[in-house]
Amino acid sequence: MTDEARLSYGDPITAPFWQGAEQHRLLIQCCRTCGAHQFYPRPFCLNCQSDLVEWVEAAGTATVYSLTTVRLPVSPEFNPPYRVAVVQLDEGPRMLTNIIGGECRIGDCVRVQWRERNGAPPLPVFEPVASEPGHNDGQTA
Repeated sequence: MTDEARLSYGDPITAPFWQGAEQHRLLIQCCRTCGAHQFYPRPFCLNCQSDLVEWVEAAGTATVYSLTTVRLPVSPEFNPPYRVAVVQLDEGPRMLTNIIGGECRIGDCVRVQWRERNGAPPLPVFEPVASEPGHNDGQTA
């Protein structure tokens, strides 16, 4: 895939996400009206319906919200067994992703990494990390 084709990956709403992925930057949307963060990309804020959404770089850290192991082959790209998770980014939105690099459980802290792909931008995947100061570890106050 040419550099030009890679930069135009996705539709007009998702293209900035993929352009960030090319640079290993996890981009999400933030509303300039109410400050809410959201993922997946939309042309308006889910919280206040404003169309003043902009792309910002996420910290890349999250908490595992839901987790399962896939043991059946569903795609040639994914060789079972592999871990699928919903993670809650520190900024608030949740993402569907893969867990790589070790075991983890619901409530564990994870950090973004990038899975390179032929002919397409990298995919964000997450790996377990030791608890970090100031990181949301899934505990409530």
